[in-house]
This record gives sequence, C-alpha cells and structure tokens, in this order.
Amino acid sequence: MSLLGPAQIRDLAERLDLQPTKKLGQNFVIDANTVRRIVKSAGVVAGETVVEVGPGLGSLTLGLLEAGVSVVGVEIDRRLADQLPLTVFELQPDARLTVITEDALKVTALPDEPTVFVANLPYNVSVPVLLHFLERFPSIDRGLVMVQAEVGERVAAGPGSKVYGSPSVKAAWYGDFSTAGKVSRQVFWPVPNVDSILVRFERHEQPGTEPERLATFALVDAAFQQRRKMLRQSLSAVLGDSTAASARLDAAGIAPTARGEELTVADFLAIARA
Repeated sequence: MSLLGPAQIRDLAERLDLQPTKKLGQNFVIDANTVRRIVKSAGVVAGETVVEVGPGLGSLTLGLLEAGVSVVGVEIDRRLADQLPLTVFELQPDARLTVITEDALKVTALPDEPTVFVANLPYNVSVPVLLHFLERFPSIDRGLVMVQAEVGERVAAGPGSKVYGSPSVKAAWYGDFSTAGKVSRQVFWPVPNVDSILVRFERHEQPGTEPERLATFALVDAAFQQRRKMLRQSLSAVLGDSTAASARLDAAGIAPTARGEELTVADFLAIARA
C-alpha cells in the first residue's frame, strides 16, 4: 500500500506519543478512498508542485505524491514534520517531498513556486491561512481545500446569500470559489463535531492594486461587523461619519441604504476608489 489506513495512522500517533489537539485542529483523514477523492477533485497533474498546509501524519500528502506531483508541506508540529519524510520514504521512496516546519500564517517564502494549493485545513484558522497563501504566493493558480462545512459554504457564497460575508468577499478578490462536495466526519480520527466540505478555487487577475486591496478589505470588515445596518452607518467609522459615507457611496454608484451582504467585491473596490 502507498497510502495510510486507520491502523497505520493510530500506530504512528502512538509511536510519536501524539494526542491530537483541538488547538492545532488535528483531525487526521483515515480513509484512503476519501484521500483519492480529494486528489482527483483537486485535478493535480504529474510534475506540478503542490503546497499542502498541515500535512499531519501524511494521509493526503501520500495521496498527492501517488499522483506524481512534488509536495511542499508546511507543518507547525515538529514531531509530525520530522516523521513525515520517514513515512513517505517507507511507503513511496521515490516521491518528491519538502517539509517546512513553521506556522503557516508566518510563511513568507517557499523553496519552489507551487501552482496548486491542496490542504485539509485546521478549522480554527482555515480562512486566514487560505487568504495568506493567496496573497503571498501568486504562483498558486488553483486549489482545493477541505474545511468545516459552514466555513466552506461561507467562502464560496455569493452576494445576497444568508452566509455571504467578509470571507466571501475577500476570497473573491483572488479567485472564483465553489463547493465540491461534503465529507463525512466519520473519515477522520479523532471524529470532529462537524462535517467538512471541499472548496475548489481558480485564481483570476486581482481587480486592483495592493493599496486598493487593503482599503477594500477595511471597508469589507466594517460593513460585516454591523451587517444589519445600512452602509452609510456601518462604514461611517471608516469614512468619517454617515454624511461622508453617504457621499462616498453616491460617488461609487452604491445606494447608501444598501447593506454589505448585497455588494460584490467590485462594489467594495468602487467605494474604495471613489
């Protein structure tokens, strides 16, 4: 076998004296069919370089390597980072793997230029990690992440949806996002309290400059911190006061009585530029 099964995963955890922690979002995939489903959905091509955040014990890593790609794994837990190359060498000795032991939110450089991002992201930091890698590594042109179902649906939501929010708008700055199927909690060890979902994305050209992105994201944060309020109220603190906010919104062609959940990323950018 070139992938890990439930018994092998538990044996590895015991060998490392590993007690999966909620703080690090450690829920390991123990089902090989689910791993291969994720790899297939990601559409990776042999010879590509994939960056994987939180490879853990290596379930998904081995599935990616089996597909013939090179993997750069970013792992915060040193025990796991040290063990991963040993596990891979044992099961797939010819695989191409590089492991970086670091907090994913602090990574600013990678040894290769990955074109694909594939990860089972820790629930508590999934959106910040995803946005960080899209911002820092423009070579990433597509990817697939497994996240908490509620979070994934929010990231992929469009304007007007009940779950549309700040993550939806910020993700849309970088690319087109869509859900690609749910994943049962039963394929994880330990079993989490929620189901997961696959979210696929393809990068598109950023709609504005870096200063415009920062200004746009500040408006997005303000709008959704008070999502029930009209924009002339929710943006008043950022734009001066409600009168100034109304003037800016009018100049951008946005109704001051609109709410953040109605606006696209292009609308928020228009306000920033107004």
